[in-house]
Amino acid sequence: MIPAAVAPVPVQAPLPIDLLREFDVPGPRYTSYPTADRFVEAFGADDYARALSRRRAAGAEAPPLSLYVHIPFCESLCYYCACNKVVTRHRERGRQYLAYLAREVELQVAQLGRSATAGQLHLGGGSPTFLDDSELGELMALLHRSFAFVPGGERSIEIDPRTVDAQRLANLAALGFNRLSFGVQDFDPEVQQAVHRIQPASQVFSLMNAARTLGFESINVDLIYGLPRQNDASFERTLAQINELRPDRIALYAYAHLPERFKPQRRIAAEELPDAATRVRMLASAITRLTEAGYVYIGMDHFALPDDPLAVARRQGRLQRDFQGYGTRPEGDLIALGVSGIGRVGATYSQNAKSLDEYYDLLDQGRLPVVRGLALSRDDLLRRDVIMALMCRGRVDFNVMGDAFAVDFQRYFATEFAALGPMVAHGLVRLSDHDLVVTEQGWFLVRAVAMVFDRYCRATRTRFSRVV
Repeated sequence: MIPAAVAPVPVQAPLPIDLLREFDVPGPRYTSYPTADRFVEAFGADDYARALSRRRAAGAEAPPLSLYVHIPFCESLCYYCACNKVVTRHRERGRQYLAYLAREVELQVAQLGRSATAGQLHLGGGSPTFLDDSELGELMALLHRSFAFVPGGERSIEIDPRTVDAQRLANLAALGFNRLSFGVQDFDPEVQQAVHRIQPASQVFSLMNAARTLGFESINVDLIYGLPRQNDASFERTLAQINELRPDRIALYAYAHLPERFKPQRRIAAEELPDAATRVRMLASAITRLTEAGYVYIGMDHFALPDDPLAVARRQGRLQRDFQGYGTRPEGDLIALGVSGIGRVGATYSQNAKSLDEYYDLLDQGRLPVVRGLALSRDDLLRRDVIMALMCRGRVDFNVMGDAFAVDFQRYFATEFAALGPMVAHGLVRLSDHDLVVTEQGWFLVRAVAMVFDRYCRATRTRFSRVV
C-alpha cells in the first residue's frame, strides 16, 4: 500500500494554453488498468469460472464482494451518451431481462457459492429506473437470496429524474437503497435541447428535497462539461444552481465527442461544441466555484462535501478507483451482472456480451455470458498500482512500490522517467530520488501523467477522449 500522504489538488489553476495544446491528448480514464480495449476473446467464460472458483476456495479470507447490475434500457435517447443502452418504450422488455438476469445469477452462484458476502451494490445503465417498482423489488429479492449482504453496506442506484417522483424515491428507500445518483448533466435549456434531454431544474430540486426527507445517506449529481452550446456564462449558471442544490457528491465528466464510435453523437453539431480553451476554463471554474462552496476536490472528476466518506477517504489516503469512478471501498472483487457488465475477480477482468441477443443466447445455452477479458501479468499488476496511486493520491513512493513487487523501481521504469522530462520541466510533476508527485497544475492532466506508465496505449490514443 502507498502511504496515506496525498498530493495537493488545485483550487484555481487554469492551464496556460501552450501546456494544454502540448499535453491535452486522447487518453484513458483509468477506471481499470489495463483498460477494457485491451481485453481479449481468448479469455472466456471458462477462465472466469476458474477465477470465481479460486475466490470460493479462499473462503472467509476473501473480502466482501461488490456487485454491479447493468440495466440497459432508456425511454429516450440522449445524444451525448456513450453507455451501452437500448432505447425502447416497450416496458415488457424489462421483465424479460430480469428473467435472464436470474439465470446469470444462478450460473455465477454455482461457481462462487451461495451466500457469498457482498458489501456494496450499484445499479447502473441505461436507466435502472426504467424498471418499475415491482420489477426492482424482484431484482433485489433475487440478489438477497443469492448473496449475503453486509448490514449497513452501500446500496446505490442511478436515477433518471424524468422517470421518478417522490413516491418512487420512497419505494427505493423501502427496497434498501441508501444512495442515489441523479443524472443532471446541465441545467441550461439550450444545452438540454442540443443533447435531447429536457428536464427542468425545478424537477431535480423537488426530487432532491424528497430524497433528503426520506433520509438517503448520500446523493450524487452527474454533470458534464464540453457539451454543445455550453459556454462560460451558461456553465457558471449551472454551477450556481448546483451549489444551491448542494448534493453530497458531484461527478463532473468531460464530454468525449467520438461520433465514429457512438452513433447517437452524430446528432450533435460539432461546431456547437466549446473549444479546448473554453473546456479548461469551465473545469477551472467548476473547481473554483465548488471548492468556494465548501466541496473537496477529490480528483479528476469528483467533488464531495467534507464529511462525505469520499472526502474522508481522500484525506486518509484510502481513495480507490474502479469502473464506477472514485470510491471508498477496499480493493476487492467486483461481480458484474447484465449485458456488457465488466467485472474484476482476483487478477482478472471479464466482460459480458454487449448485445442483448448474444447475452440471451449464451444464457439459453446455460453458459456464463462472458465473451472477453484478461488475466493480468505481474507487469500489469505493478503498472496498475502505479497508475492508481497517481490517479487516487497523486503520489508514488518508489521504495514502497519497489518492495511490494521486488523490483528496482527506478531501473524498471527508467524509460518512463525519461518520458516525464517535459512534464517535470513544465512543473506538472515533481520527481525526486524517492517519489513522484503530481503538482497542482499537473492534477488537471493527471491522466496524461498516468499514461506515461501505460505500456499499451501509445498506439491507440485516438479511441479515447481527450484528458481535459
